[in-house]
Amino acid sequence: MTYRVFTSCVFLISFVLVHSPALAQKTPVPVKVGTEKFSSRVLAIDLDFPWEILWGPDGYLWVTERLGKRVTRVNPTDGSKTTAITIEEVQQEGGLLGMALHPELLKGTGNDYVYVAYTYDADPGEALDHRAKIRRYTYDLVTQKLGTPVDIITNLPAHKDHNAGRLVYGPDQKLYYSIGDQGSNQFLDACNVIAAQDTPSNSEIASKDYSSYQGKILRLNLDGTVPSDNPEINGFRSHVYTYGHRNPQGLAFGPDGTLYSAEHGPKTDDEVNIIQAGKNYGWPHVAGYKDDKAYVYANWSASATPCQQLRYDPINIPASIPKQKESAWNHPDFVPPIATFFTVEDGYDFSDPSCQGKLIYCWPTIAPSSVKIYVPDGGGIPGWSRSLLITSLKYGSLYRVQLTSDGLSVQGEPVVYFPTENRYRDIAFSPGGRTLYIVTDNRGPTAARSGGATATLKNPGSILEFKYGG
Repeated sequence: MTYRVFTSCVFLISFVLVHSPALAQKTPVPVKVGTEKFSSRVLAIDLDFPWEILWGPDGYLWVTERLGKRVTRVNPTDGSKTTAITIEEVQQEGGLLGMALHPELLKGTGNDYVYVAYTYDADPGEALDHRAKIRRYTYDLVTQKLGTPVDIITNLPAHKDHNAGRLVYGPDQKLYYSIGDQGSNQFLDACNVIAAQDTPSNSEIASKDYSSYQGKILRLNLDGTVPSDNPEINGFRSHVYTYGHRNPQGLAFGPDGTLYSAEHGPKTDDEVNIIQAGKNYGWPHVAGYKDDKAYVYANWSASATPCQQLRYDPINIPASIPKQKESAWNHPDFVPPIATFFTVEDGYDFSDPSCQGKLIYCWPTIAPSSVKIYVPDGGGIPGWSRSLLITSLKYGSLYRVQLTSDGLSVQGEPVVYFPTENRYRDIAFSPGGRTLYIVTDNRGPTAARSGGATATLKNPGSILEFKYGG
């Protein structure tokens, strides 16, 4: 099936967007293909791993560049770029990640603040000590630069993998920040214990020992302190708002204050969640729904044979590794997702030989890298109101998930748009909602249109523009 897409007039490339076999290769549930018409162009190039993209109150696109260490403003008319700041302290194995604009930025109230999250080396000169911080900058309208840095919170867990790192400004004037499980229990970190179920004690909070914040979504006052109305979890109040997360790279507030997240699953069950104070989202005991379908928690760190002596294998689990079905774990505060990409039956074949050694591209996941809720200021795209827009690293596609009128569940199957051989990292849209902007990674594997995977990306380090045409 082919999208009907038209090219824009200048500077740009033609996208012939084909729904290839790679997209549906191992998809176990129906996925609709969007039939709306969009013109398209490459708005900007030569960005260094753009990670967050936001529409700013100045009519520019604000972008964090993960490895470029920059906050960049991009003119949506001609793609010209200006650097608002370069943050030399950024440690590039994690990088410059989430960004949140104060809602009164450039409103004349003096709150011209921009918040960013990034990883840094907490012990320069010694062995690399990954940490993350949230920092506030003040934007100077005259110089168009960010300055006057104030560290809101430091010493947060960070790693080379599964940092999550999404930062949003809540309607309650709090900051929300997601931290992943640091890649524990898989690949090179298979012997590391997953701490997503751990919660901090009062002494740890007092000493600013935030090591148990792995696999959490945090809620902070604007000065970095613990809000007095944060939930008590296991008898203690901390920055922790929710726990039991794997790698929630997407956070977005709906117009009624509902907080949604998009979270990477293991081999199945990428999740769309509604985030509720004090709730437990199950990881690593549960992936997706607690249904004993396809996922079993194999705890490599608890191996009877020392874990370091084993070769990690995500499919053929050694007998020395303890395994636990989802139904064997119970918690009164567990909350299931409102949608998954995708839940499959037990016995699903994760070792399909047609993948030719690229097994991840036959696994029923999309690798959701961000989520935004589509609530345009104007009329927007017909039928899209109150949709979640989710970008995919694995398929270089945008998935639209329609919410019900109350915003608490989804209706129908997901709809897919704009598949290209790219890794889509984040999305923003113009105030009227008819123009979408997607940033792409500079390198890394993605699904090839002919099947399998490719490391040759079509538009590395770019902003792609898709304009609705009817």
